[in-house]
Amino acid sequence: MFKTLIVVDNNEQFLAHSFENVISFNTYLREYPKHNEPKTRIINLCDSSQYLSKGYYCSLLAEARKHQVLPSVKTINALRNGHSVPIEHRNVKDVIYFGQTDDEYQAKSVKALFNLFPVPILFVNELGKLNQRSLSSLTTEQQTVFVNKLTQFTQTQWRMSGSKRRYRWDMAILVDHNEKVPPSDKDAIARFIKAAAKHGIYAQALSLEEISNIAQFDALFIRQTTAIDHPTYRLASKAQNLGLVVMDDADSILRCCNKVYLHDAFNYQKVPSLKTLVVAEQTKETIEQLEQNFTYPLVLKMPEGSFSKGVYKVSNRLELESKLSELFAFSALVLAQEYMYTEYDWRVGVLNGRAIYACRYLMARNHWQIYNHDAKRFFSGGFETLPTFELPKVVLDAALKACKTVGKGLYGVDVKEHQGRAYVLEVNDNPSIDHKVEDAYLGDELYMIIMDEFRQRLESRGRG
Repeated sequence: MFKTLIVVDNNEQFLAHSFENVISFNTYLREYPKHNEPKTRIINLCDSSQYLSKGYYCSLLAEARKHQVLPSVKTINALRNGHSVPIEHRNVKDVIYFGQTDDEYQAKSVKALFNLFPVPILFVNELGKLNQRSLSSLTTEQQTVFVNKLTQFTQTQWRMSGSKRRYRWDMAILVDHNEKVPPSDKDAIARFIKAAAKHGIYAQALSLEEISNIAQFDALFIRQTTAIDHPTYRLASKAQNLGLVVMDDADSILRCCNKVYLHDAFNYQKVPSLKTLVVAEQTKETIEQLEQNFTYPLVLKMPEGSFSKGVYKVSNRLELESKLSELFAFSALVLAQEYMYTEYDWRVGVLNGRAIYACRYLMARNHWQIYNHDAKRFFSGGFETLPTFELPKVVLDAALKACKTVGKGLYGVDVKEHQGRAYVLEVNDNPSIDHKVEDAYLGDELYMIIMDEFRQRLESRGRG
C-alpha cells in the first residue's frame, strides 16, 4: 500500500480543504524522508515551468528518496524543451487532468498523451503545443474539476513504461571538438574506438552537429561534459527512448549533475560524506543557522557544476551573504558544506558496480581544489594512478556505496580521506579518462573493460 503525499508551493487552501495529505515544498524538503515510512508516492503540484524551480527540485528529491513521483524530472525537462501534439491526437484541446476526460471522443488521445507526458495538468494550446500548467493558473471552475480528477487519480497507481528497440552494433562516441577540458583526450578516444572494434562494435567520434540521426546507432558513449539543461542530456534521453545502449544514461546525468540529489541520496543511503545543509532562502535566520552548524571557512555549491565549477569557499559572514545572493539569482537551492582540506582527493572509477581504476588527484598549486579555473599556468594539480587493490578499504567501500545511489553506469567518485575515514564528495557521470592518466596502470585494458560492458549490454538485449 502506497502513502500518497501531495506537494504544493504554498499549501493552496482549495486543496487542503479536500485532502489531508497536502504539504508544502518546504515541509517536504525539511521533514522527509521519515524513518520507517511506508512506500511513498509524490504528486508534485509545485510550479515547475522554470529550470531549478521548487517544482523541479521536488521531483528531483523524490527520485533521490526512492519516492514514486509524478511528474518525473525527465518529463519536466521534456515539456520545458517544447513538444507538439502528435498529429493523430490533434483532436485534444484545452486542459488534461491526470490523463482523464469526460469526452469519449477524446478519451483515447488523452490517455495516449498522458502516457507520453505523465503530468498532473497538461495544457494543449490552439497551435497544438504542450505545456505543463501550474495550480495557480487554474480558474475557480477548473480548480473544482481538478479536485475531482485528483480524487480519482489518488485511488490508482501510475506506472512508467517504455519500449526498447534492438538493432545492429554501431556506436556514436559523442565529443566536443572545441571543449577545453573534455572527459577524454584524442588519444583516449582513439583507444576507445580500437577497443570497440575488438568487441565487434564500429565506433565513431562525432560531435552533436555531426550526429544527424541518433536512431541509426545501437549505442551512445558520451565523452562530452554533460549537464541537465543541455543537448547532451536531451540526446541521451532521445537515444534511450530509441532503445540504444547509452553510457552514461539520462538518469545518471540527472543524478550526478545535481548535487542536491546526491546529498539527499547520500543521507538516505548512509553514504559517508561531509556535513552538508541545503539552503532554500537567504534570511538572517539562515545565516545564523549556517554559522551555528559550520565554522569558517565553509563551502557553497551550486547544485550543478563540473570540474570544480560552481564551488566557492567563503571565509566570513560578509562573503557568505554576498555569495548566497549571487547564487540564489540562479537556483532555488544552494548547498552549504563543511570545509576540509586534504593534499589530494581520491578518484575511483566504477563501472556497473565494480572499481576499474583509481587515482590520487593533487590540489592545483596554491589552491584548495583540484582545478583552479582562475589560473593561467597551473590549471590543475598532479596525479598518481594506482591499481584498485591498493585503495584504502574505507575509500573503496565508500565509492561503491555511493554509486549504488546513482545507477550502474560509468562513474568517477571523488573521495576525501582524513584520519582513517572516507568522505564522498560527489559521483561524476562520464568521468575523466585520459591517455597516460587514468589508464596509466591498466593501459589499453581499461578501454577493453569499458567496451566489453557495452558488448554485454548489447548482447543481453538481443542485438547483432
